[in-house]
Amino acid sequence: MTRRLGGGKLVIATHNAGKLREIGALLAPYGIECLSAGALGLPEPAETGTTFVENALIKAHAAAKASQLPALADDSGLSVAALDGRPGVYTADWAERQWFEGPQGRDWYMAMGKVEGMLCELGPQTDRSCWFSCVLAIAWPEGDEAVYEGRIDGTFSWPPRGTMGFGYDPVFVPRGRDVTFAELDPAEKQAMSHRADAFAKLVAANF
Repeated sequence: MTRRLGGGKLVIATHNAGKLREIGALLAPYGIECLSAGALGLPEPAETGTTFVENALIKAHAAAKASQLPALADDSGLSVAALDGRPGVYTADWAERQWFEGPQGRDWYMAMGKVEGMLCELGPQTDRSCWFSCVLAIAWPEGDEAVYEGRIDGTFSWPPRGTMGFGYDPVFVPRGRDVTFAELDPAEKQAMSHRADAFAKLVAANF
């Protein structure tokens, strides 16, 4: 039988403020007190997996072990059909700015521009369909784990539009809409996003 979350404290294994806000808002109705890995001073483990599931489990288990609390990790990314699913699991890596010998933060505009440049090289008739994937992994200090996967399909749009999102939100137009994620009210985005899809599955299994 799969272990279930109860109320109480849950470590969110992220240092990303945008993700923390979304996850905290989605869990708030269930009596969960969310603590961020960043606020607890937990180190960020190396994401050595080759899939969203592997990376989410790496982060969740590291946070659970370090905090001795249940931990929830999110691994998500943008996949573009014409680019054979890239950047996919390496979405965040495409935004890393390098200076001499180490990463110096993430430049999402640079990453969005890289995708646009590759699509332009393929020609004006290139398929711009894409999708956001999200994997939510829960781990307990004792080693138990559970995984929930979500997805939303859409179109890669250029130039970027909107200021209310983060990451690739300004270039992602969800299917059936004509505005980007970054132009949507955050509550509306949360209700339809890949993360919301994964959370719906998490909630159905745990509460």
